[in-house]
Order: sequence, then C-alpha cells, then structure tokens
Amino acid sequence: MYPEIQPYQISTLKVSDIHTLYYELSGNKDGVPGIVFLHGGPGGGCDEKDRSFFNPNKYKIILFDQRGSGKSTPTACLDENTTWDLVKDIEKLREELKIEKWHVFGGSWGSTLSLAYAQSHPDRVKSLIMRGIFTLRKSELNFFYQDGASHLFPEAWEDYLAPIPEAERHDMVLAYHAQLNSIDDSTRINAAKAWSKWEMATSKLYVDPSYINRAESDEFANAFARIENHYFINDGFMREGQLLEKQEIDKIRNIPCIVVQGRYDVVCPATTAYSLKKVWPELELHIVPDAGHSSREVGIAKLLVDATNKFADI
Repeated sequence: MYPEIQPYQISTLKVSDIHTLYYELSGNKDGVPGIVFLHGGPGGGCDEKDRSFFNPNKYKIILFDQRGSGKSTPTACLDENTTWDLVKDIEKLREELKIEKWHVFGGSWGSTLSLAYAQSHPDRVKSLIMRGIFTLRKSELNFFYQDGASHLFPEAWEDYLAPIPEAERHDMVLAYHAQLNSIDDSTRINAAKAWSKWEMATSKLYVDPSYINRAESDEFANAFARIENHYFINDGFMREGQLLEKQEIDKIRNIPCIVVQGRYDVVCPATTAYSLKKVWPELELHIVPDAGHSSREVGIAKLLVDATNKFADI
C-alpha cells in the first residue's frame, strides 16, 4: 500500500432534508482518473488508511461516509437510508465534483454498492475494483449470522449469542433487530457491541485483538450494527439475487473489472465471488489462498493496489 497521506479538501454534501455526507479529496488535484471509495458495513465509515490503496500522484482519491456512518450526520440514522438512496448519493457526489466518469472501488458491502451503482449508472463507471463480494442473498446472510461461520468460530459465536434469549435464536437477525432498536440505551449499545464484535472477530485469517477492539466504541458499534441490521432485515432493499441477474450484469459487462477474494473469507465466502464470475466471465478474479475477509491482509492489499495501478491510466 502507498504511504499515508492527508486530504487536501474536506467537505460536506447535503443529500436530503435529513442526511449530510462527509467527504474528502486527497492525492492529485488534477488527477485525470477520479476514484471513489465505497466503504463496507453498511455503516462502517471510512478510515484514513483507505487512501493508501491508490497512487496519490495519479489519482484524485474520493472518500465519503455513507448515510448515518462515520462523520456523516445524523449518526446511525435509519430514516431515508436504503441502497437506492446511497446510489443516488454517489451520483450527487460525482456531479458535485464535476467528474464525468470515475473508477469505483469497494469491498464487502462496498462491493454490493459498487454493483448496484454501476448497474444503475454504467455510463459513469470507468472500472470496478471489488473485494469480498457480497450480494445480500439469503444464503449469504444465513451463513454468517445463523448457521455457518459459527462452526469455525464457536467461541466468538458464544459472545454473539449472549444478548439473545434462547427462544429467539432461530432468527438472529430478527432478534438483534429488536434490541438494536430498543429505547433502552444500555440494551441497544450492548447488542451493538456484540453484533460488531462478531464481525471484527471473524474478518481476518489470523484473529487480530486490536481489530476486535473497534467494537468497543459506542458510537462506531451503534452506527455499524444498527445500519447493517436495518439493511439485512430489509434484504438490502433488492430482489433476491438481483445483482447477479443476467439482465443486470449485461448492463456492466463491458466495464473492466477486477475482483480480489480471500479463500478463507467467512464474512463474505468465496462462493459469491464465484457466482459473480460465472455470470460475468469477462471479469478478472483473483482468489488469495492465505487470506480471510479484511482488505488489510497482505495478499489482498497487494492485489488491490496492483488493480488500482493497472487502471490508473485509463
């Protein structure tokens, strides 16, 4: 990854009567190819290290926090917060920055949003770089939140189960929905931390205690857990399997695309990236043999940087 840099512009963009987005620009002010970073979650927000996937001498690097996430306001707000609201926000940001076409980079939920945006505005996308493909199919949610990853991380699963009464554990996403929307602050924050900790504990091939500690922040956990659960309880506001449908893939088939996938990603297992490759054989798929989910894992980070370097001059 490239050395850490500071943004040369920090701004906000009002996208509705409720929501105002934080965004920042870094890298080359006159860089011909702008690249927009779509963070994970939903609800995760951006990190200053996210700028380091891109050559700062070539790219105008655009990071923004999605509705309710990171430094966008109001935090953790679920009103007017759907996939299609976010797609409209990306377009508003592109128009605000007067960029005709840009590169789109996203991992995990960011890959979901990348696909949804590209399929909605294929004429505005120069390339797609995606990691840890996630399409919100019921089988994907069930594997991580109900019965699948629990077999690999039983000790972390126990902590995830803890806030939920045994009688409600047949549908963990629904059970968490009730607690994450409780009027009782302690109930809501306790559930938010447990939900967030489960994802942090399973995101790397080698468990990283410092990464898990992110879940100890009340503000981060509240936004991350509530917004994720809100999207998942609503099936991402999409048809089942919509992003993988042939008529949707046909809209983006000619866009250059590189996908990087960890072999041992249990948050977004490789089967989804493989499903995408089957319906879109033109894309370039790299499966990293010694990596999990996190974009920071060495093999994944290297291939993501290789991809951004490859597209820097188109």
